[in-house]
Order: sequence, then structure tokens, then C-alpha cells
Amino acid sequence: MQNKGIIKLFAILFGLVSIYQLSFTFKANQIEDAAKTAAVAQYDETVNSYQDLRNQAEINYIDSLKTSKIKVGDEFEPIEVYNLLGVSQYTYSEVESNAMKLGLDLKGGINAIIQISVKDILKGLANNSSDPVFNKALDDAEDLQTDAQESYLESFFRAFDAIKGDTKLASPDIFANRDLSDVIKFDMSDDEVKGIIETKIDESIVSAFEVLRNRIDGFGVSSPNIQRLGNSGRILIELPGAKDKKRVVDIITKTAQLQFWETYKSQEMTPYLFQVNQALVEANKAEETEEEVAEDVAQTEEDTTADVIDDLTGQIESDSTNVADVNPLGIQGYGNGGSIIGTFLAKDKEKVLAELNSSKNRATLPAEMRYAKFVWGIQEKDSEFAQLYAIKSNRDDQPELSGAVITDARQDYDQLSRPAVSMQMNAKGSKTWEEMTKKAYETQGYIAIVLDNIVYSAPSVSSGAIAGGRSQISGSFSLTEAVDLANVLRAGKLPASAEIVQAEEIGPSLGQEAIDSGMKSFIIALAFVLLWMVFYYGKAGIFADIALLLNILLIFGVLASLGAVLTLPGIAGIVLTIGISVDANVLIFERIREELAKGKSQKESIKDGFSNALSSILDANITTGLTALILFVFGTGPIKGFATTLIIGILTSLFTAIFITRLLLDWYANRGGKLDFSTAMTKGLFKNININFLKKRKIAYVISGVLLLASLGSLFTNKLDQGIDFVGGRTYQVRFEQPMSIEEVKSDLNAVFNSAEVKTIGGDNQLKISTKYKVDENSTEVDEEVQSKLFGALQKYLPDGMTYQEFLDGSGDAKVGKMSSSKVSPTIADDIKTSSLWAVLGSLVVVFLYILFRFKRWQFSLGAVAAVFHDVLIVLGIFSLTWKFMPFSMEIDQAFIAAILTVIGYSLNDTVVVFDRIREFLNEHTSWEFGKTINASLNSTLSRTLNTSVTTLVVLLAMFAFGADSLRGLLFALIVGVLVGTYSSMFIATPLMYDTAKKGDAAESLKKKVKEEDEA
Repeated sequence: MQNKGIIKLFAILFGLVSIYQLSFTFKANQIEDAAKTAAVAQYDETVNSYQDLRNQAEINYIDSLKTSKIKVGDEFEPIEVYNLLGVSQYTYSEVESNAMKLGLDLKGGINAIIQISVKDILKGLANNSSDPVFNKALDDAEDLQTDAQESYLESFFRAFDAIKGDTKLASPDIFANRDLSDVIKFDMSDDEVKGIIETKIDESIVSAFEVLRNRIDGFGVSSPNIQRLGNSGRILIELPGAKDKKRVVDIITKTAQLQFWETYKSQEMTPYLFQVNQALVEANKAEETEEEVAEDVAQTEEDTTADVIDDLTGQIESDSTNVADVNPLGIQGYGNGGSIIGTFLAKDKEKVLAELNSSKNRATLPAEMRYAKFVWGIQEKDSEFAQLYAIKSNRDDQPELSGAVITDARQDYDQLSRPAVSMQMNAKGSKTWEEMTKKAYETQGYIAIVLDNIVYSAPSVSSGAIAGGRSQISGSFSLTEAVDLANVLRAGKLPASAEIVQAEEIGPSLGQEAIDSGMKSFIIALAFVLLWMVFYYGKAGIFADIALLLNILLIFGVLASLGAVLTLPGIAGIVLTIGISVDANVLIFERIREELAKGKSQKESIKDGFSNALSSILDANITTGLTALILFVFGTGPIKGFATTLIIGILTSLFTAIFITRLLLDWYANRGGKLDFSTAMTKGLFKNININFLKKRKIAYVISGVLLLASLGSLFTNKLDQGIDFVGGRTYQVRFEQPMSIEEVKSDLNAVFNSAEVKTIGGDNQLKISTKYKVDENSTEVDEEVQSKLFGALQKYLPDGMTYQEFLDGSGDAKVGKMSSSKVSPTIADDIKTSSLWAVLGSLVVVFLYILFRFKRWQFSLGAVAAVFHDVLIVLGIFSLTWKFMPFSMEIDQAFIAAILTVIGYSLNDTVVVFDRIREFLNEHTSWEFGKTINASLNSTLSRTLNTSVTTLVVLLAMFAFGADSLRGLLFALIVGVLVGTYSSMFIATPLMYDTAKKGDAAESLKKKVKEEDEA
């Protein structure tokens, strides 16, 4: 092997860089363990109610390392927490940023896909146009989106074209408005306008992405991930370690519509409140005549404000037993001359606004107050009362000053030491703010600070005009809420509403269990593979093991250095990589054994063995890599992590098998060491096997035909257990203290949700509960409603005294309660199903083309792809036949699609190795009959096929037995796929290639083609 020095240097540097990168992960883990220890020491671990305090104590410990500084000379610098070999010093923030990123399924946290409303953006671009054609097209586009795979914008254009008549997109009432006059002219065609609107939509989504990114950066979790998903207007957000789902939802979806308004004083609005209330009183008195009502109203208009208040108060006090008759509006109190015009019961808010805003009542307002807008104030926690304000709105409902002028916002404290938010405005905003505060000072008025249609505060201005553009929002909120509000205001407002269409919440305890089970399965699988290689290949197996261990180090090092996120499926991908790495070494060692059997010297056999195996290794890994690449392109979240580790593993496996193993073997051989590439028990294994595979192909066709018919029959009748990824809904993983009866729990849940699916996952005390209840509604309120109903239905099975919050947190020593949850809207479920289908079909097309390019004959491609179809259908059929009684979840979801694509890659790996040997034998043994060449090729690769299959199966079985419950469905599919794939490469792919090539002169033509290629 040439350039050994360069390869040695590269391997050493590669290994050192990997160790360097992983050192940050070890240090970060030490610091996190210290934080947990400090939190437990501060709060008794056995006290359940202290869980939130312990969580906060951990966060405070970590934050102290981020914010603490030490004095170095005259400067203060962040405290150093890591001294690497006395050469480099690092702060905690630097350690954290360099450490390996753990996914939600390993660390716990929250994952969400946000849909930015393109409809809202279109409305904004059209200045909320009232054009009937435009609005009808918006509504029709929503209907088209139900079954369409196109974007909302494409549906809108299609809907508009269908109904537009003479209406143009460049109409002054639509997009040729004042705001877009610079880019859209009246004489533009619809196609020209469409291009501009597409650009504007994309800019708005980019703006939303940046706003969300800035908000998430200020959220305080480590290693957040945010990325756009194509051009769909969807944004993926992953927050490892986040525990407060409601807080996350508020941060993500808050539109941050900040406005500053002048308000009416309470004495200006009291007559109107009394008038509306009195009108309701009169309406309830059916016996009174219209004349009496008119007299009462006339008398009301003559009364002074004080008389009105005294009158109403007297009525309430004199007849407290029948308040509804005299106070149907539910007025609990009037304002005292300030900005609050009245206090009401919070439960009556909708009723109050409906009455105050009814056209009949508003018609009685004076002309100068016709645009008055009634807005509720921020409600104190646990309070049953709500306060009402009246702001001085206008015809366009546009404030004199909006949040667009805010340049900075920080958490602060008000004069009473309560949490507040201080804001700084730009020059234009500062000038307007000075004018507004000057006017309020002179008129003794009030300015309401309104955020998302809620008045946070409405202070008076007591010291003259406020220059400089500084203002403050104070209200009844906690320190955390003040921090979040400042973060949202600083990041800016979203250009359109944001809706969570898919969400997943995983508790940290479940994440720790996943890490423990993943590591256990990993160690067991690795130990078996290491021992097997030594058992089968002797001393050569030790060198393969060294290369394998280096391979694992490199995989983790590359993941850490790239900042890639390690997930539970990612660990599965790494373990599967062990099988791939072993396969490359098996191919090499088997070829070396063949060369030794020919009587060649050890050095020559090693050289020729590597050379002869290279083609098969590259072809096998390229086909597997292509399926992993497609999985990376079409997958999201953990599945993308699976694909990432698989791709990295394939590349590092090739490097370690081809170069590192070769270096070790050459080094040992040059020192005079003897390598047999076998042991006493395996020396003659598979040596004299001569199976007539082609003779048995008709039996195999019958067996496969029966299996395929049974699979297809079950798929049409029994169907598949589709997970929420494909149908939409909400899923909860709940753990109990004792084994549960599925039917009993299902009956209780059906009484609440009408339909619910219940399955065991892991032990009998852990259930996976899915429901489509209100699946089309994505609001936080509905999420809370579903969780509350779930708790109510399961309460009798939970420990006595367990609270709702403890249930959500998965509390107690036994970690009983909700362990994780996920939500997928029907729209995104349909998209996931479609993208999964394209992923499978795309992989088949790509592989067909690659094999056609590599082997130059369509018979090879046909045999390989037919075998893959065969394998996929049988795996699907087995899932369809068994999902109802298997003791683990067999849902068809994105993880299952990852398994199918991996099965495709594995099946092709086997098939390509056989095809490579056929091509080689066609060139070497030109006098042989075609059938003899095929049989000889299959027999000569049998040792490699079984060796690789056995090691891969043991690895998968170890993960299946000891790995995480959530991966058992994926692993079962892989186990079935390996068995079926091994069978199909020998009895389906190769025989089909033979049957299609032997007709006419195809076989001779094939021989000639192969010979010409090798000579060239």
C-alpha cells in the first residue's frame, strides 16, 4: 500500500481531534452532574413538591457559571471551568458549545413544527383587502389544502385563477396598493405579480424565522435547534432540556403586537356602562311598556355621574338577593377616576364585550367616542376578576405608536420592586412618545401599553413629557414572564400568526432511561462483535477489532465536531454501523483466505485480497449510503439523526476497514507474524459447500409467492397500524405503579374521547395512549383540555393524592405519570406520509440507476429492485399480520420508514456483493456455463453472507432485548429485513437475473460485455 506515512499521520490526527472534541462532552457532563448534586443537597430529593425547585436550582447553578466573572488585571473575564492540558482555558459557555448535542429523546425537552400562516401574510400584503374575489380565493385555498401536496400560496393562485373573471392581482384593491406601489404596477400581468408575491412571502417567512431564532436564543436552553423546512412556511424548533411546555408555546406563538394608546377616563365611560346595564334591565322587564323604558333612559341621561353610581350601588345593596335583575351586566365596581372603567367577573368577559360592542348599544355613544375600543387588562393569577379599559381608537384601528419602534427591551423592576420590562425606542418613536406623554401630562390623561390586545399597564404621566424614548411595562407577572416578554419584544413581532402543527414533549427521566438502555445495548452488541471476529478470524480479528474501535471513536468525534445532534435512532445508526464495518472486514478477510488457498504468500494474499474486495466494498457501501442520503433528505428530527450517523459511519467504516486494517496487517506481516485468517474451529467452514441454488429457485419462487400473497391480503384487509405521524392526533406515554388492563383503560378513555387507542410499551405498567379528539384544533387551550381529560380518566389508576401537575411532570420515585407526549396535525401527517412514500420510491429508482450504471445490464437492476420490492412487501405484511397481538408497538411512522430504507440498503448490500462475484467469475471462467457461474458465485460468497448476517442480527437482537421501548418496532422491522434480505439475495435477486439473462443470447452477450470492460 502506497503513502502509508500520510495515512498514519491522518489517522493519528483524526483520532486526536476526535478525543479533543469529546473531552468537552465529558467536562460538560461533570458540570451537569455537579449541578444535580448541588440541587439535591439544597432540596430534599424525596420531597415530590420540591421537584420544580430542584430543577430551578440546577439551572441557577449552570447560569452562575455562565455569568460569573473574575478579575484579570483591570478587566473582568468569564470564569474558567476547564483547563485542557494546561494549554487552553475554557469558560462553561465554550465547553457547552463544543460538547456533543443530545437530542430530545436522550435529554428530554420539547420539539415543535411551527406553521407560519401564509394566509395572514397575503392579507397583510393586500392591506386586509375586502375584495370578494380575493377573500373567496383565500377560503378556497384552505379547502384545496386538505388533500393537496402544494403550498398554500400555490393553492391560493390556483383558486384565484379559477374565479377571478376580470379581477387582476394587480388591482388597487388587492396587491397594487400604496404599500406595494414601488414593486407592483397597475398594468402588470398576474404572472408577473405572482413572482413578486412569492418573493414577498419568502421574505416574510425568513423574517419569522429570524424572529423565532432570536426568541429561542434568549430562552435559556442549551443547544437549541431551529431550521426552515423547505418552502412550506414550516419551521422546526427543538429545545433539549426545556420542561415548561406552556412557556415554550407562549414564546413561540406570541405575535408581540405592541401598541400605545390614549385611554378614556373612567368618568367618561361610566354613563355608557350604566346605560348598557339599564338597557338589559329594561329588556328583562317584559311587563314594562316602551313609554316607561323611554322615561327611564331620559332620566338616566339627566343624572350626574355621581348620582348614577350612587343609584346603582344603592340598588345592589338594597336587593342583594336578586342582583341579576338590577345588574345583568355583572358590574363588580367602577373605576375611581383612573384609566380602569370597570371591574367584572372574569367568566363574564365575552358576554360583557358582546353587549358593549353591539351595534344597538354603540349607537348611543357620543360621536367623538364612536371608535372607542374596549380592552381587558392583564389578569392577576388566581383572580376571578378582570378589569376593563377603553382606548381611543380610530377608523383604521391604527395606534399612534406601535412596537415597531422598539430597539431594545430588558427585564427590569418598577418602583414597587415588581418585575417589569424596560424598553428603548428609535428616534422616530422617541419623538412620538414625547408628544404622547406631553399631551397626557397636560390633559391628566393615561397611556395604555397594549400587548396582543391585553392592557399590561395604563399609567398617568406625572412629570411632564418623557424624552429619550424610554418606557416601561409593569404588571402582575413573574420574573420569568418578564424575562420572556422582554425577549419577545426585543426579537420583534411575527409577520403572521404561528400555529404549532406538530409537537413532541419528552420528560428528562425518560430521556435518561433511553441513554441507559441505548448504552447497554451498544456495549452488549459491541462486545459480541469483538469476540466473534477473534473467534472466527483469530489474530486477524484482533486487528479488525482495533479498526472497529477506532471507527466508533471517529464517529462520535465527527458528530461532536460537526455539532450534529445525537438521538436514540442515531445510536441505532451507530450500532448498525458496527455491522457495516464488520461486513467490510469480512469481505476483505474472506478474499484473503481465498488467495491463501490458491497457494500465494501471506503478503501477496493480503495485497490481492484487499484489491479484489475493494469493488464489492465500494458497491455495497454506496448503495447503502444512497438510501441513507435519501433518508437524510426526506427525514426530520430523530430520523435525520439516524441518517446522519449512518452516513458518517459508512465513511469512517470505509476508512478504517480499507486503510487502518491494511496498515495493521502489513505491519504484522512485515514483522514476520503469521496470520491464518481463521481458527481451528473455523478453518474449513463453508469451504467445500456446493449448493445448486438455481435448482431450488422454483421452490423459492413458490415460497415467496405465498408470502407475498399473504402479505398483500393482510395489507388490504387487516391493514397497518398507522401512527399519528401518518393520520394526525395526540399521543401520550403514561407510566403507572402497577400492571394495567388495556381494555379497562381503553373503556374509560373512550367514555371521554369517544375514540382512543391504548397499547403497552415496554412493561405492562406503561401505556401508549393515542386519540384523535379535536385533532383539527391546535390551540394551547385544546392541548390543555385533552391533557386534563386524560388525567381525569386515569386518576383512579394513579397514586392517591397525585396532583394534575405531578401527573404532567411524571413525578415520584417510580416516575409515575405522563412520560412523554406528541401531537401531529392532519395536514402535516398527510405531508409526512407523502414524503415517506417518495423516500421509498426515490431510493428504489436511485439504486436501480446505480446498479444499471455499475453493471451495464438491466437484468442486474431488475433482479436487485425486484428483491427489494419482495423484502419491503414481506416486512409490511408481517407488520400487518402481527400488529394486533405483538407485545410492543408496531405503529407505522417515520421511524418505520427509516427501517424500511435501511432494509433496502442492507438487501442491496448483500445482492451487490453476489453480483460483483458473478461479474468476476464471468471474466475468469469463460468456459463455464452461465448456470454454473451463478451457483459458484453464490457458494463462494456464502461465508461472507452468513457471517455478516449473523453479526448484524446479533447486534439488532441485543438492541431489541435491551434497548429503548420506543425503538422496538424499528428494530423488529430491521431484524425481519435482515433475514428476508439475506434470503432474497440468494433466492430471488440472482435467480431472477439468471432467468431474464439466459433467454436468447443475453447470457453470452453479458459474458462478452463483462470481458470487454475488464480488458478496457
